[in-house]
Amino acid sequence: MKWSIAELHRYQDEPLHIQSTFDLNASLTKLFPDIILAVEPVKVDGYVSYDDGDVTISANVKTTLTVPSSRSLTPVSLPLDFDFTETYIDDRDHFSRYEDDEVVFLLKPGEPIDFDTALAENIVEQVPLRVLSADEKAGKAMPKGNDWSVISEDDYKASKQKDQKVDPRFAKLQKLFPDQDDKK
Repeated sequence: MKWSIAELHRYQDEPLHIQSTFDLNASLTKLFPDIILAVEPVKVDGYVSYDDGDVTISANVKTTLTVPSSRSLTPVSLPLDFDFTETYIDDRDHFSRYEDDEVVFLLKPGEPIDFDTALAENIVEQVPLRVLSADEKAGKAMPKGNDWSVISEDDYKASKQKDQKVDPRFAKLQKLFPDQDDKK
């Protein structure tokens, strides 16, 4: 869906209601193959309103993504249900109408508002950095392979403390340089 600001002028009295389902699986898996493995149909319910030359889109988005676990890369189902609001302006002077924390985009003259792109970007923003499978959340074993394994932070700290113990053969040498203890 693409609209120009001039085209949306007719919705200044009553907003345009968007209630639709979008298929973004092909585009999102192609653009973000490392982040998104699959996308179920995206249900959108929202409004597009026009106010004095500016267009505001407010929408609720529901879908389920399949994303890789950040620990083992196994596919994990991630349900999403979020709202987003974006404003589009074509006059730089209109920025003063909005607060710093509001999402406002300046369009080039004649540039349309691409709702599909806005929707896709907002979906990708919802993917957390740390995604774990049910087994990983339950504390199941960490992944491992030939000559490597993932260890927990606690195990790492314990191994570092073990490594810092002084060989008894060199314990007497520590007394020669007491001012250099704990320095590495």
